[in-house]
Amino acid sequence: MADGLVQPRTEGTPQGGPRSPLLSNILLTTLDRELERRGHTFCRYADDCNIYVGSQRAGVGLLQSLTEFLDQRLKLKVKVAKSAVARPWQRKFLGYSLTWHQQPKLGIAKPSLQKLAEKVKALLRRARGRSLATTIQTLNPVLRGWAAYFQLAETKRALEDCDGWIRHKLGCVLWRHWKRPYARARNLVQRGLPEERAWRSASNGRGPWWNAGASHMHAAFPKSWFDHRGLVSLLDTVQRLQRSS
Repeated sequence: MADGLVQPRTEGTPQGGPRSPLLSNILLTTLDRELERRGHTFCRYADDCNIYVGSQRAGVGLLQSLTEFLDQRLKLKVKVAKSAVARPWQRKFLGYSLTWHQQPKLGIAKPSLQKLAEKVKALLRRARGRSLATTIQTLNPVLRGWAAYFQLAETKRALEDCDGWIRHKLGCVLWRHWKRPYARARNLVQRGLPEERAWRSASNGRGPWWNAGASHMHAAFPKSWFDHRGLVSLLDTVQRLQRSS
């Protein structure tokens, strides 16, 4: 499409279709064979490839020689901006990264976590004015799909942090819905807080973000409360999928 009009395609294949990865695999099989001939440990998916060597010097030399190989043998140009020689935990591959431990674990790359946060923020902006139940229903398909993709992750911390941040954001939604101190105090009392503490918390004059992370909201609305409301937990989902695999 160009300016809203359909035009004949002159190069490339449609993004997301089956032909693009198929053709890339046919073409880049030559690269795979070359890396195997050299004895390198590597992992490639379509045009995304990580190659593991023993030193910075070896990595610099390999990047230069492969750039020349791809240019001369396959007539392909390496994108310099997306290519680098770095420690494994400083790079990402298909959304994953490796930890820095002596026995590295598979973790979730920071850009993947940032993209999830941006997606959740966008969904919550569109859900303003809706009930918490509706908001959770909007979030759940995204959280469930994201957890299914990252079910191979071996580190728990990032998943725990994401779960806590999402509950924090939903706590802001609740605090905004209540609007007035009376409604806030009443809802906190209904959730088991002593009346004096509820009124003190409801009239503290601080904003939704601060209150959503404060002890009175954690006490009134723990993780179990959100679980009961059907909110998908990333950590719980990943662990369940790992147990069943």
